[in-house]
Amino acid sequence: MPGPSPGLRRALLGLWAALGLGLFGLSAVSQEPFWADLQPRVAFVERGGSLWLNCSTNCPRPERGGLETSLRRNGTQRGLRWLARQLVDIREPETQPVCFFRCARRTLQARGLIRTFQRPDRVELMPLPPWQPVGENFTLSCRVPGAGPRASLTLTLLRGAQELIRRSFAGEPPRARGAVLTATVLARREDHGANFSCRAELDLRPHGLGLFENSSAPRELRTFSLSPDPPRLAAPRLLEVGSERPVSCTLDGLFPASEARVYLALGDQNLSPDVTLEGDAFVATATATASAEQEGARQLVCNVTLGGENRETRENVTIYSFPAPLLTLSEPSVSEGQMVTVTCAAGAQALVTLEGVPAAVPGQPAQLQLNATENDDRRSFFCDATLDVDGETLIKNRSAELRVLYAPRLDDSDCPRSWTWPEGPEQTLRCEARGNPEPSVHCARSDGGAVLALGLLGPVTRALSGTYRCKAANDQGEAVKDVTLTVEYAPALDSVGCPERITWLEGTEASLSCVAHGVPPPDVICVRSGELGAVIEGLLRVAREHAGTYRCEATNPRGSAAKNVAVTVEYGPRFEEPSCPSNWTWVEGSGRLFSCEVDGKPQPSVKCVGSGGATEGVLLPLAPPDPSPRAPRIPRVLAPGIYVCNATNRHGSVAKTVVVSAESPPEMDESTCPSHQTWLEGAEASALACAARGRPSPGVRCSREGIPWPEQQRVSREDAGTYHCVATNAHGTDSRTVTVGVEYRPVVAELAASPPGGVRPGGNFTLTCRAEAWPPAQISWRAPPGALNIGLSSNNSTLSVAGAMGSHGGEYECAATNAHGRHARRITVRVAGPWLWVAVGGAAGGAALLAAGAGLAFYVQSTACKKGEYNVQEAESSGEAVCLNGAGGGAGGAAGAEGGPEAAGGAAESPAEGEVFAIQLTSA
Repeated sequence: MPGPSPGLRRALLGLWAALGLGLFGLSAVSQEPFWADLQPRVAFVERGGSLWLNCSTNCPRPERGGLETSLRRNGTQRGLRWLARQLVDIREPETQPVCFFRCARRTLQARGLIRTFQRPDRVELMPLPPWQPVGENFTLSCRVPGAGPRASLTLTLLRGAQELIRRSFAGEPPRARGAVLTATVLARREDHGANFSCRAELDLRPHGLGLFENSSAPRELRTFSLSPDPPRLAAPRLLEVGSERPVSCTLDGLFPASEARVYLALGDQNLSPDVTLEGDAFVATATATASAEQEGARQLVCNVTLGGENRETRENVTIYSFPAPLLTLSEPSVSEGQMVTVTCAAGAQALVTLEGVPAAVPGQPAQLQLNATENDDRRSFFCDATLDVDGETLIKNRSAELRVLYAPRLDDSDCPRSWTWPEGPEQTLRCEARGNPEPSVHCARSDGGAVLALGLLGPVTRALSGTYRCKAANDQGEAVKDVTLTVEYAPALDSVGCPERITWLEGTEASLSCVAHGVPPPDVICVRSGELGAVIEGLLRVAREHAGTYRCEATNPRGSAAKNVAVTVEYGPRFEEPSCPSNWTWVEGSGRLFSCEVDGKPQPSVKCVGSGGATEGVLLPLAPPDPSPRAPRIPRVLAPGIYVCNATNRHGSVAKTVVVSAESPPEMDESTCPSHQTWLEGAEASALACAARGRPSPGVRCSREGIPWPEQQRVSREDAGTYHCVATNAHGTDSRTVTVGVEYRPVVAELAASPPGGVRPGGNFTLTCRAEAWPPAQISWRAPPGALNIGLSSNNSTLSVAGAMGSHGGEYECAATNAHGRHARRITVRVAGPWLWVAVGGAAGGAALLAAGAGLAFYVQSTACKKGEYNVQEAESSGEAVCLNGAGGGAGGAAGAEGGPEAAGGAAESPAEGEVFAIQLTSA
């Protein structure tokens, strides 16, 4: 007898392990010692705050207990094994309270630690210097008195939001309080106006508290830079009493220049300068005014102060007095021929010069006498005075004008004898006379007509042309002069002398002339537009090429005028073959009319009438020469034949014979080229049935996706699809899309059973039949005799059986049928007998039950072998088959032992030709 299987051996081992775990137990007894506890053990309290301490023990009956501390107490609460006490006004940096109890003749103790902290309420930044030179160091010092503990304190010095120095005091003693942070900083230009501050951070987050921050009030730093060079003064060396002169003071290398203070003074006089800033420089300007009290040598001072430092410059200025010379005339206004005396005088120290002749000595006047003439009128006399001041020679002068009275003079330069003015723009008409007093001038026509408005701006018109007498007069006498006025104006071309349109008749003689008006008389030239240098002159023999637009231009010195003259040449009608062909083909549906354009002016009227046969008297519709909304209706049918066309205008008429023929473009429709065509697979291949109507007869070509129709013998399924057929003749194309369908006989492509692994009594199975056919096939089934309760799907493609019985075993046939034939396939289904199922139970709790279970399992296994059954679960787990007898014996058993139930049969498929493939379906 074979031994127990490996599966049974593993089950027994698991059972023994479970029994062993139930037999063992573990017990432990421990004793816990007595202790005292103080809560909180470590505490941080804000300085001056309060705290409750809880002192407790686990001793069942402590003899006594208490809390030792040097801090003030406010209240106490007690229990049998505990004591709670409130400590108030805690100020010491660090204390260690002791909790104690007396228990079983032993003293139980617990020590605590209470530390105080103080927020950085006061953060002080020491004052900064009022002004700090750029490039020099200054000190930043920050104090935080009382804050602590110092080990949790961090101080940061800031310039605005920028951190300069950050220091943490970690590692300091716990009792240390307050902190000082000092740093040396180099002053920069950009630090001017910057705010410096100190930030203190007390970080108690590691102790369960928060982060306490505070900052000092910001302090503004003012930096400056002052050049070592003195200011630069720009001022006159000499300054005359009563005069005003500008002075300026300039200094570079200042920062900030806007903060500099400038003092500018002349002697004791503060000049109150205007200061202009230019980057790091300034310019101070002021006006210096000298008074008689300041006459002599004075100092001009410029002082610049910035950041408590100053720079100064001084220069000498000499203030002097120098009045202008006095120039007098014996008579400022005299008649022609009288004597005049001119005198020039100045101060005691000044030397005068009259008309270039100096006086004998300084302080002495100079004189000049003359007999007044016309040329002395408005003559200017000049007197110069010179004075030496502090090594410089100063000059002043004076002038006076002499007026001489005399009678009027009319010169040609001021009043010409002949005047020529252009017409149009406003002019100031001038005729001026010399004389003193100034003469009045009057110009009028000799016949008492128009008067010229001399000296006034006014329009010049042609009516002013003529001869005028001009008279000038004052209280010394009068003068008379005749003048001629000519008004010139630009040419003008009007419709009378030069019409806009001229009509000539071909073959006659004509000339093109234009008359223009203008002063001086204009010259007129007519040139044909676009032809440079082709001037039209004299008589012409009129030809058609003379028609066109001519540009006539009239020119004189005052301007020009131009005018376009349109010349039209008329002539009788004439047919031309290209514009009115003798043979014309009308294409049906083209929408075109016969175009017969006739050359002639004015435009001839044209009419075409049929001559003989079917066209007798028929009017041929003509295309209008210009598109218009009233174009003749396009005929649908036009009779071919011979037509006679007549063209007529007022200069004659002409006739022409036209032969008209009719043709049409290709046309395909459903009758000549059906849009749906059907072929049968395997039939002899032929071309698509497509034809077209048209004149001339169109050619038809069909293609599929641009590929021409292939040369082949038989129709296949691949021929199904969409084809494009195009008909073409000389007048156009027409196309149609043709859909070709290929029908074919049915074939049962697939016949399958589900589940594929087997059918047991009472189980379900499904047979699926898939057929390929066009048109779609009708599916029919043939089942074994006596097979009941068979279900079919809506299209008969699926046969299903619920609760299989022995009568359902056998051969099933699926047949597919359409108009082109029938095809069938068969499949065999076998339903096997029931299996014996034995449940193997495990015993727990003793060796006797385990032995009984092993014996029972051996019995079941040997019985199964006798009945030829196969335990699939055990075979899968062990990797081998124990036995296979009965219906599964022999060769089948050997196959099962090789490694799988696939060799066991259950269903077999049989084609219509008779091949059978069997599969044994085994219940598990």
